Amino acid sequence: MGCDTLRVEERRRQVAFCLPWLVTAGVLEPRVRVSRMPKYAQQLRDHDRNPCIAETDASRKCMDDNNYKKDMCTDYFLKYKNCRKFWHDIMMQRKRNGVKPEMPSAEERKKILESVEKPY
Repeated sequence: MGCDTLRVEERRRQVAFCLPWLVTAGVLEPRVRVSRMPKYAQQLRDHDRNPCIAETDASRKCMDDNNYKKDMCTDYFLKYKNCRKFWHDIMMQRKRNGVKPEMPSAEERKKILESVEKPY
């Protein structure tokens, strides 16, 4: 029995077998699956929302380079932790002062880092 004569319920079971034939015969359109990052992941990579992207990338690279031995990357982890703490404190101060947005933009953060000596 060919793919063109299959009943509907049989087609469901044999889609994997018939799919190439159905695409070449023009019955189905080939679909291109677009892989998108989830919205939360996009926010983590946004420089205006996440001030510690460089520290995150550095710690992940260290883990990759050292075969995921955490004790080899403690300096990177501490730098990331200090970065998050520094910007969290600034965000809380701005919130108390009623400044919007609470997290400074990437440009504002650059100016803040230039004015502060060794923040983290």
